Amino acid sequence: MKWLFLTMFCLTVLGDCFSQKASDALQGDYSLRDRYYLMKSGSQTYGVYKVIKQNVLDGVWKILQDSVASSKAALKSANASINDLTTELNQTKTVLKEKEQSMEEILHASTHISVLGLDLAKGAFIGIVTVTIAGLLVLLGMIVGRMRLQSNSLSERNLAVKTLTSEFEEYKQRAMDKQIKLSRELQDERNRLHALTRSSG
Repeated sequence: MKWLFLTMFCLTVLGDCFSQKASDALQGDYSLRDRYYLMKSGSQTYGVYKVIKQNVLDGVWKILQDSVASSKAALKSANASINDLTTELNQTKTVLKEKEQSMEEILHASTHISVLGLDLAKGAFIGIVTVTIAGLLVLLGMIVGRMRLQSNSLSERNLAVKTLTSEFEEYKQRAMDKQIKLSRELQDERNRLHALTRSSG
């Protein structure tokens, strides 16, 4: 009888110790896995079964639900942030495409010229003007050779040709300066695009 009483007392003390350990799963800053192991190891064993107090089981379940809800809220916030960044990236791409298209139009305008409704490359235009001027000079030479008597008229024509050539050179210089300026602006835009792509990557 004494042994039976002593055994019952020991089991009661051990049960209290285990229940205290199982209730530790509800306190402290443990991970879900640690809480589960505390609950499992601190509970009494009955054969192959574990006896877990309902308040401990309910407490661990509530902590688990709170953790899942917190994870869902964090995931929702992260998805919203990703959507905002995606929208901003798409807007930036649209603005960039518009700028590239505008720069292509400016570049086309700087390398082409419209003459009598024809869109000609400036090189072709210069070639046509050069051939035209060369033809005019040949014709002028023939006129000079045939009409030596009209020297006054010839000097006026030479002056006109020199003026035209000078204006053409000034025009060519202005066009080259404009093309260089536009090329620099295009390179600046490309550099900004490269920096923007690198910072978003």
